[in-house]
Amino acid sequence: MLKKQIEENYPFISVITYGGKEYVGIVVNQDQHITTILDYTKLKTLEEKKYLLSLGETWWMESNRMIPITIFLRQDVEPVMYCMKNMNSKDVQITFGPTVNLHNLSTKRVKRKNVQLLRKPKI
Repeated sequence: MLKKQIEENYPFISVITYGGKEYVGIVVNQDQHITTILDYTKLKTLEEKKYLLSLGETWWMESNRMIPITIFLRQDVEPVMYCMKNMNSKDVQITFGPTVNLHNLSTKRVKRKNVQLLRKPKI
């Protein structure tokens, strides 16, 4: 029930399990070695929690969701950067929610057409 409400109201929130603990927040980047998350539960005040949720909503609605929130909203995220947590990706299990991987941006390739011009032989 709670999972469904989170997915409907806050589609940018992810829940991950690491070291037997659950972490709720916005996944900044996940590659084969490190998973980075803005941990919602580490925020100190209610205002900061509301602020992170508003940043997440802005990022979710206005970006292509492939760029990490810390790059898309660089200066806006600064006040809550203290809640960022890095984890070993081998031990991370994504329970639900989206993840961002910067590596996927670099592997997309543009298809190029190769056009070769030939001379007409003289007869």
